[in-house]
Amino acid sequence: MIVRDEEKNLATCLNCIAKAVDEIIIVDTGSTDNTKSIARTFTDKVYDFEWVYDFSKARNFSFSKATGDYIMWLDGDDMVLSDTVEKIKKWKETDEDVDVVMCSYVTSYDKDFNPTFEYVRERIVKNTPSLRFTDRVHEVIIPQGKVITRGDIKIYHNHKNKPYTDRNLQIYKKMLAEKIEFSPRQQFYYARELMYNNLLDQAIHEFSVFLADGKGWSENNIEACLNLSRCYQTKGEQDKALTSLFGSFAYGLPRGEILYEIGRIFEAKRQYKNAIYWYELAITTKPNVEGGGFTDLDCYNFLPALQLCVCYYKLGEKEKSHHYFEITKALKPDDPAVKYNEQFFNNK
Repeated sequence: MIVRDEEKNLATCLNCIAKAVDEIIIVDTGSTDNTKSIARTFTDKVYDFEWVYDFSKARNFSFSKATGDYIMWLDGDDMVLSDTVEKIKKWKETDEDVDVVMCSYVTSYDKDFNPTFEYVRERIVKNTPSLRFTDRVHEVIIPQGKVITRGDIKIYHNHKNKPYTDRNLQIYKKMLAEKIEFSPRQQFYYARELMYNNLLDQAIHEFSVFLADGKGWSENNIEACLNLSRCYQTKGEQDKALTSLFGSFAYGLPRGEILYEIGRIFEAKRQYKNAIYWYELAITTKPNVEGGGFTDLDCYNFLPALQLCVCYYKLGEKEKSHHYFEITKALKPDDPAVKYNEQFFNNK
């Protein structure tokens, strides 16, 4: 692990994973709180690494301290549930010879830890020099050799205590100042950081450059179309937003995230029949979490059903409206929107 100022989260993470691993290596990149003291209650392998605005260098330094046959990496604000700990322990008992284990990364979930947003990442790798991180920010280990996917091994990201900052954007700006040419992947993530920091016109330009280059991974291309659309929607340019979403179909089968977003735009235009078409299509689409793309699971059931309840009511089709209300209630009975709709129908 590499950590910095993680005193609020680190003990939670290590209490879980300590039962599944043979050694714990913590590399601190400049904490000013009690992070290192907490780390030392779990391991004597706590190291300092001067922060050089390069996540890969820090992570690879941590990997250099590992003595096991395999390495698993985590962030200080990650969590591993007890059932996942048992799955990791059982996997360790097998003699399966693999190079990379892709695991599910859950970045959004409900109170019962049911995932609502997840994707797969390389989490466990063979301890070999060829499997190391690359890219200064949004660092990645390029999978090679025998790769397996274990979507049932889920790592939860507990980011509730952290506000979003421009840290990543500053690293990209430093790279630009050094005249470093971005790879297609870096171009995509640079555009996304611009969007997250509300620099919409710059984000639109960079996403457009990324797509026009034609060298991006298909999943990043689809995500770029979605993010480009969201930028245009924020600017009130709905027609351009729609064009961006339809452009995603050139890179793969329609995704629930795209279909739901198209429905939202038509609903905002009060074109309810059009919106219903896309929402219902979203519900019939199956998510492919193990495909590697970012997957917002709510876009495949709950969110389109919620809006179908509204759209059908606007068209006077109250039985269909109530039908979709019942679907949302079964999915998320405690959701505020569901509670509101329940009161609405009860009053009617």
